[in-house]
Amino acid sequence: MRILIIDDEDDLRRIAEVTLAMLGGHSVLVASGGEAGLALAKSELPDAILLDLMMPGMDGLTTLQHLQADVTTAGIPVIIFTAQGLSDTVALKRAGAVAVLSKPFEPEALAEAVQAIV
Repeated sequence: MRILIIDDEDDLRRIAEVTLAMLGGHSVLVASGGEAGLALAKSELPDAILLDLMMPGMDGLTTLQHLQADVTTAGIPVIIFTAQGLSDTVALKRAGAVAVLSKPFEPEALAEAVQAIV
């Protein structure tokens, strides 16, 4: 499965990338922000997107709205990845997210959660 990670935190993005590739056996694409993530999603059509909620520039919610509004990317499952806690889970799912995962994460748990969700 091909997974796109959109997250502005270099270290966390790298850990998630290695975790999903090594433990989950996934092919992983990465973007450091919303605009770059949108472009990759449109050109690469990943099987799922792991999207950080709080990013400078285009935040995760705005990125999610753009993904949902584009017929090319609207069908790609988006998992919100946030350090904010899970208090807005219902609102994020209404916005189009299939799930919300919290940061920080245990590597094995991330690979298992993504596999179970998608």
